[in-house]
Amino acid sequence: MTAARGRSSEVDGVDLPRGIPDATVARLPLYLRALNALVESGVGTVSSEDLSIAAGVTSAKLRKDLSYLGSYGTRGVGYDVELLLHHISRETGMTQDWPVVIVGIGNLGQALAKYSGFASRGFRIAALLDDSPTIVGKQISVVGESITVRPYDDLADVVAAHNVSIGVIAVPAAAAQDVADQFVAVGITSILNFAPAVLNTPEHVSVRKVDLATELQILAYHEQRRTRPAAVNANVSAFPGGKSDATGSTDTSSISSMGVAR
Repeated sequence: MTAARGRSSEVDGVDLPRGIPDATVARLPLYLRALNALVESGVGTVSSEDLSIAAGVTSAKLRKDLSYLGSYGTRGVGYDVELLLHHISRETGMTQDWPVVIVGIGNLGQALAKYSGFASRGFRIAALLDDSPTIVGKQISVVGESITVRPYDDLADVVAAHNVSIGVIAVPAAAAQDVADQFVAVGITSILNFAPAVLNTPEHVSVRKVDLATELQILAYHEQRRTRPAAVNANVSAFPGGKSDATGSTDTSSISSMGVAR
């Protein structure tokens, strides 16, 4: 997930105390997830080392992040799990109810609507919108209820009725900017964009982008880096002095001069 633009100290539309770095803001959900798991396991207190392992960060980074929120823990004891969970949840707006509208109810939009993780974190699906006659009117089973897909033209009415400030874009790339423009026009100020497109929005609008294809390409790059050295070494070893063969295979000196960071 990448941030396209937006205010530097905002999570899910809630302004956090000034001075919190973007990187820290991005890690707060990791701490919430880890703390929720600890509560479910019946753990009452946790050390910074154990919490950092559960969250996938270093203990030094965790302590620094929590210091921005004034949560230092107790030396020799650690952090009270439920208290820290409440503190971070409050600071990030997770103790509130956040109505969300999803536009584009194809396969991806339906999968998002059915995701149980939204409700457990305070995000309520207020409406599902689409402009396809074959989808409008369809019943979608969302956690605990069934929601009827409404026409896309109902966007303004939905936002006004439910006080929606967060919108999700799950439409094809070609339609994403138009949806974003409509979001801005009706007062939505936070956008989660699943379309493979860069959105142009006003400075006051926060945009988060999720591009699954890009994430797979990044993984493919790392896989290639893992396998390339073995393949190159096998190729070079067949030629004395590591020189290129007639097909143009690169010698070791060319590889070392490329300067590709690992």
